[in-house]
Amino acid sequence: MPITTCIFDAYGTLFDVAAAARNAAKEPGREAFAAHWPAIASHWRLKQLQYTWLRAVMGQHADFWDVTQNGLDWALEAEGLGDDPELRERLLQLYWELDAFPEVPAMLAALKSGGMNTAILSNGSPAMLDGAVQSALIGDVLDDVLSVESVGIFKPADIVYELVTKRFGCTRDEVLFVSSNGWDASAAAGYGFTTAWVNRAGEPMDRLPAKPNHVLNDLTGIPKLAGV
Repeated sequence: MPITTCIFDAYGTLFDVAAAARNAAKEPGREAFAAHWPAIASHWRLKQLQYTWLRAVMGQHADFWDVTQNGLDWALEAEGLGDDPELRERLLQLYWELDAFPEVPAMLAALKSGGMNTAILSNGSPAMLDGAVQSALIGDVLDDVLSVESVGIFKPADIVYELVTKRFGCTRDEVLFVSSNGWDASAAAGYGFTTAWVNRAGEPMDRLPAKPNHVLNDLTGIPKLAGV
């Protein structure tokens, strides 16, 4: 079946999750933080993901905003910055204003021009995702923004990927699913989607039952993969 629907993970795929810490480090008066921001960004993202997996296994779902704050608190404490509430609040504020990767607007516009359904499927809460989409000015090239909050469990649970086929009335083989997370692209491939892993960091392939169908350095090749 030809691809009719292109679905994107949000954080790390369309939106640069390191932008909050990187942009904070550029602000006047944050010279001390500048030495820590790469580690903060890395720890923050890792703990954010780990907490989603653990909560899914434990059956203790929480809003992604709570998980995001928990991850940041761990990261700040790990770097000896846990006693700076002003820095914490600033980083959280900036997370609602993440930069989209440079190629995102043109890539999504090309898909829409080619007649594709386009949407986000994310662990993010509806409010967080709405803020990110508005900040990046990409709402007009997305047909929908799907959040795990409607099913109460984080990816990579199958019921999350099922949201796509229910929303667009498509079969699994009509979907191109795109994620910067290797585990996410692998899980979606196991579900039956055609998947593309955007491996910006050149990481090794995850050792999981299924593997992504495609591996890309960025999102510029997505329209070609979708056949538009």
